[in-house]
Amino acid sequence: MIFLVNLLWFICGGFLAWLGWMLAGAALAITVVGLPWAFAAFRIAPFAAWPFGRTLVDARVVGEGRIVGTGLANVLWIIFAGFWLTLAHIVAGVSLCLTIIGIPFGLAHFKLAEVSWAPLGKRIVHR
Repeated sequence: MIFLVNLLWFICGGFLAWLGWMLAGAALAITVVGLPWAFAAFRIAPFAAWPFGRTLVDARVVGEGRIVGTGLANVLWIIFAGFWLTLAHIVAGVSLCLTIIGIPFGLAHFKLAEVSWAPLGKRIVHR
């Protein structure tokens, strides 16, 4: 069932979400300053393409150490991009939740809104 929902998500917009995160990562990778966000964008891209059956957790939950400066980098991200990405995903999620068929996709947008707020230090785990 998860595969079918993921496939439907991918066809109806997940591909564009994946492409957006990949392009953002590529654009950020061009500069040395943007590398931390580029790595986060490349890590989030597969999650944007196939969000069902997965969740994003803090890296410390899976036993990884937190990199120094992650909090400050996330604050900069929130100021320059996170707020607008989160707002867009929330609006899309609420819009989709207005229909019964769109509720699962709305919930996926809420997951993407959460990671769009502060993407550094997150890891994808399977449920």
